[in-house]
Amino acid sequence: GIAALMAYVLGVLALSGPSWRQGGQPMWSGGVPLVVALDLSSAASAGDLPPSRLAQARAKLARLMQLRKGAPVALVVYADDAYTVAPLTDDAANVALFIDSLSPDVMPVDGQRPGRAIERSVELLQRAGHRQGEILLLTGEFDAGASSAAVAARSAGYQVSVLGLGSTRGALFRSRDGAVRQARLDPAGLQSLARAGGGRFVAVTADDADLQALGVLGSGDGAMATGRQSGGRVWLDEGYWLIPPLMALALLMFRRRSGTALVLLCLCLPWTPAQARDWWQRPDQAVHEQLQRGNQAYREKRYAEAAALYRSGDTADAHYNRGNALGRAGQYPQAIAAYDEALRRQPGMPDALANRRAVEAAMKRKPPPGPRQGNPQAGAGKSPGQSGQGGAQSRGGQPAPGTQDPPQRPTPPRSPDAQSEQAQRNADEAQRERMQRALANQPRSEGGRVTQPAEKPPETAAQRERRLANEAWLRRIPDDPGGLLRAKLRLEHERRQREGFAP
Repeated sequence: GIAALMAYVLGVLALSGPSWRQGGQPMWSGGVPLVVALDLSSAASAGDLPPSRLAQARAKLARLMQLRKGAPVALVVYADDAYTVAPLTDDAANVALFIDSLSPDVMPVDGQRPGRAIERSVELLQRAGHRQGEILLLTGEFDAGASSAAVAARSAGYQVSVLGLGSTRGALFRSRDGAVRQARLDPAGLQSLARAGGGRFVAVTADDADLQALGVLGSGDGAMATGRQSGGRVWLDEGYWLIPPLMALALLMFRRRSGTALVLLCLCLPWTPAQARDWWQRPDQAVHEQLQRGNQAYREKRYAEAAALYRSGDTADAHYNRGNALGRAGQYPQAIAAYDEALRRQPGMPDALANRRAVEAAMKRKPPPGPRQGNPQAGAGKSPGQSGQGGAQSRGGQPAPGTQDPPQRPTPPRSPDAQSEQAQRNADEAQRERMQRALANQPRSEGGRVTQPAEKPPETAAQRERRLANEAWLRRIPDDPGGLLRAKLRLEHERRQREGFAP
């Protein structure tokens, strides 16, 4: 009974959310997502908004992207159908890249159906996982289907606002079929459209007053810009700390003398930090980590340690690297065996063949004759061929074994063979210098080679002339920023027709 009462009290306290410290309140710093839908019908070329509706719309879009840094924004264009120019992104600069390419001639088919733009905007917001958002139409006219689309968007949780382009007096424009038509701003109709979408209608202005009135600046103003609130610290719920004693009391209620077992279990638990990374690491991940440590040891010239670490891998590259490390350590027979293992797994590996031949040559090579007394380092811990062999080059700038410089020996006493000994030493030194120039200090990476960039050969006169001709040809290519967008929308239009989604 007492255990049940204590468990009840602890449960109530845990659910009440006790707290004894404060922390920062997490806020959404991205702002409300916005989809801008621009009218790119032939009416956009009308001059009732000097110099044209399109020019004013471009300038307004550029200003909006400049002020809306950090808030999600997307761009949709429409005429007879709507197309996505830029999906929702937090970087408004990516959307601003397309502004100069916007013109009526990029649209596959002329027309004016803002309802399609609203539907496309809702689809973008839903695909991005936003349950709330704003849609901003930049247009001067609307059709009957736009109001029903705005109502549907509002029901889905998205607000539809309108930025009016044009003037009430209107202006003439020529449509793509050659007909001359009249474009005129319809404030009353656009106001009703915005009301149906739960948003606002504002006619375009020369300053930022229209964007501020619409409330679409997002992160460009005030608290929405930073996503923070003054004094935004809250008390943290610490009720989860009461769960362990609550579970212990529940255990006491189920079995007699379980309290003693619980205490003993707690005393037997290890109090050292758990190495969860080792517990959950896959075997291939552990091998990869060992090989990376081997590469690091090789670069630091700890060749014996590197050879031991490379043993964890059973691939051609791992055995090849082990052979290099053993060769550097002076263990030539073991290095040859490692190269043989690499060749068994990858027959004909050029690097392994080259380095194997180099090790064999180092083993056969005899040290120059002469006394070694007085030099305790001469020949210590080295195979016979290591002291005078410069090694061999591996493909890709790979270091080959047997390239260590020999310890300095005292000048041997004169003998009848002094000249031949000196010639031998000179030849050894020349060979060592040649090989050192060709070698690098990096092992082969697992799954590939680590190569150093080769020196670029000097450019010939013919190559230079060809390069200059290519550069001049590239400069003659016409700069058409709207060409890519035009092709993209045309392909999307053709796809919709094939799939039966054409309007």
